[in-house]
Amino acid sequence: MAQAPPGTDAIPPDIAGMSFEQALAELEAIVQKLEGGAASLEASIDLYGRGSLLRRHCEAKLKAAQERVEKIVVGEAGAIGAEPASLD
Repeated sequence: MAQAPPGTDAIPPDIAGMSFEQALAELEAIVQKLEGGAASLEASIDLYGRGSLLRRHCEAKLKAAQERVEKIVVGEAGAIGAEPASLD
């Protein structure tokens, strides 16, 4: 059976339910395990796959947060309002 192209796997429910901080902490732990080199090849491949999903989840959480950030602006007549912030 052919594997799906990288990056197209759905985020599993256990990761989707994580906060940004939880996902980042697990991702950091995975990076430490992989850098330590103590995991077998199969375990390293599994860790890498989970890390990739965690990274995608973190990126989605950051993008969602960025879209919610607004900046306060003062109009020509002195009226105060808000508009989407450009964080690029």
